[in-house]
Amino acid sequence: MNTYTYHRPGERGGWETDVLVVGGGPVGLSLALDLAHRGVDFTLIEAGDGVPADPRVTTVGPRAMEMFRRWGVSGTLRAAGWPDDHCLDVAWVTAIGGHEIHRLPFGTVATRPLPEHTPEPEAICPQHWMAPLLLDRLGHYPAGPVRTRCRLLGFTTAPGGVTATVARADGTRSEVRARYLVGCDGAGSSVRKICGIDVPELYPPRMLRNIVFRAPELPRLLGPDAPLLYFLTSPTGLRYPLRVIDGRGTYRLTAPVTAESALTMVRRAVGLDTPLTVEADGAWHLTHRVADHYRSGRVFLAGDAAHTLSPSGGFGMSTGVCDAADLGWKLAAALAGWAGPGLLDSYETERRPVAVAGITEANVNLRRTQERRLSPALLDDTPMGERARAALRRELAASDVGREFDRPEMHFAYRYVSPVVAAESADGAGPSSGAGVNTSALPGARAPHAWLAPGRSTLDLYGRDFVLLAFTDAVAEGVGAAAGEPYGLARAFAERRVPLHVVRCTVPEVARRYELPYVLVRPDGHVAWRGTRPPRDPGALVDLVRGAGR
Repeated sequence: MNTYTYHRPGERGGWETDVLVVGGGPVGLSLALDLAHRGVDFTLIEAGDGVPADPRVTTVGPRAMEMFRRWGVSGTLRAAGWPDDHCLDVAWVTAIGGHEIHRLPFGTVATRPLPEHTPEPEAICPQHWMAPLLLDRLGHYPAGPVRTRCRLLGFTTAPGGVTATVARADGTRSEVRARYLVGCDGAGSSVRKICGIDVPELYPPRMLRNIVFRAPELPRLLGPDAPLLYFLTSPTGLRYPLRVIDGRGTYRLTAPVTAESALTMVRRAVGLDTPLTVEADGAWHLTHRVADHYRSGRVFLAGDAAHTLSPSGGFGMSTGVCDAADLGWKLAAALAGWAGPGLLDSYETERRPVAVAGITEANVNLRRTQERRLSPALLDDTPMGERARAALRRELAASDVGREFDRPEMHFAYRYVSPVVAAESADGAGPSSGAGVNTSALPGARAPHAWLAPGRSTLDLYGRDFVLLAFTDAVAEGVGAAAGEPYGLARAFAERRVPLHVVRCTVPEVARRYELPYVLVRPDGHVAWRGTRPPRDPGALVDLVRGAGR
């Protein structure tokens, strides 16, 4: 097991590190957690103090929570402050305190059932809560590898690494020499611009406005059934979400950009007489973009630096966190010397299609909202108004609006088609109808979750080394015995210095979900290969999954 130890770098003339992570948002912090988990030497620099001034992302998706479970912080995020008894419903309303048109019930954190497909359902943890928790876990300089108020000025690349110039808050400059640099520095990424990587629009951009406000009496006035998210459906122009932030009187309204004051707009959205205070009001660009490339030599892009998604559907941060999980183990492998020349290239091959799929789905959700016709009669307390609301209720139910808030296949069912993932073959014959939410161990798919014991998931087996799950007594004869060599596959891994852990599994439910007798899972929890018997050529398989295949 790797143990991460931070070594304080020297200050004269700068310092050296294996990986320089630029940007301390959720994705940069996730990559830092993954690198620390693998014992990789790194430095993370963040231009600000690391704590956003507003909530930004508020819900952490379930696949991202699985990654945070791996890194030992999922419990910390769940305990950050969201009330377990607060309703998680989504309601379409003309205004808070106005007419409710449609509702999707989701219970509360305390009452909702645990999904069959994951041990880590989504969590409510706004970014201004999350960031300090993750920063504390990693450690601030000089005790840890995170340097806040440290800005990237530029960098140059050479065959052996990257030399970056950084500026501290006091104006002093240092050179940082790193073997790899990862830009996690957001939609306006300076790293991407320096690399000259284009990031074209896939759909037209839009300008919106986020207004954060306090209404301390509102939770009491609304009562225990007040939803987590109000989807405003007002013919007056309010047709975006109004979101509960902390369950204690802080809210965020998303609205079109107009000359109307923030307070006036909030009072139109909140149809109750209650004290209101605007705390933040800022315009932002809603964009759907994906970078042409995720890599330029020893420089990589992750998160919003590589792709920006509409928040419609909640895929953005999860996509970035999973970028970090994919890239982290591959950087660790390259630094350890066992990665083949194709492993780092596979990062873009695997992750870019996931971003494109998320952007496409998010745009479908956004268009559904923006193109919905809203009758002026919706606001009327008349029979005509009731008929208009009933018609919209039927339309909402028929248009599958729930997919925006409960779409587990977008988080779990994507499958990497990659040169470092084995294709199905005669040895891997078996059910192959497609990667499901939690029903298939197809190569390239996320390895399914199943309980090994109370509180212990199959997902807890993965995250450091390759893992070979064996669901047959043949493992007692030696993995790879079919090739005439006892423990042939384990030996092939060892000869190439690729870490492998063999697990003999006898839990029937796990065997059912994993389908075949042998399943090889990568350090990021995705299936690399599976078969009805050990591979005929163990060395060729190991070379393929480490990026050294032909």
